[in-house]
Amino acid sequence: MKHLVRLGWLVAIIVGLTLTIGFFLSPQDQLSHADAIVVISGGETQERVAEGVRLFQQDWAPLMIMSGAARDEGVSNAATMQRLAIASGVPADKILLEEEARNTFGNAKNVRNLVGEHGISSIILVTSPYHQHRAALTFRHFLGANFPIINHSATDSAWRKNGWWLDAWARHLTWTELQKIAYLPLLFRLDT
Repeated sequence: MKHLVRLGWLVAIIVGLTLTIGFFLSPQDQLSHADAIVVISGGETQERVAEGVRLFQQDWAPLMIMSGAARDEGVSNAATMQRLAIASGVPADKILLEEEARNTFGNAKNVRNLVGEHGISSIILVTSPYHQHRAALTFRHFLGANFPIINHSATDSAWRKNGWWLDAWARHLTWTELQKIAYLPLLFRLDT
């Protein structure tokens, strides 16, 4: 009987952790007005841009920042994202580009400079849902503990916080993100 009770507790803990991981990775804040919408490139960049554009067109912020370097020697991800946004109706003069970042750490570090140069005092951070927590932690490190960051994810074709464990690719993304979050304190210490 004790073994069944222990097994029941173990199953409950595993199920609870499995459900909690999705919500941990994908924090979503209530939308409120901000000075800029920051869209960072990465997995499913078009969906990220589309969500950023939707927020801009609904007047959640008067400015967009596109962040991401070129994968090779070509046009930067930020410039490609800018073209998509302009094609969707966002005026070119409402988009700032950060074209050097090759990873989330670089996105946050380089966007910090744009935020300072343009007097931006709050942002809506748009990325994929599985990437939202790590991106928020990284932007928090560079923008400061009191800088308002509103987390708002784009949709992702494979990853859902309720059911990430059902798809092999989503499981891979989840475990990779958890590992990267575990390394963040070390990266932050090395940055100072």
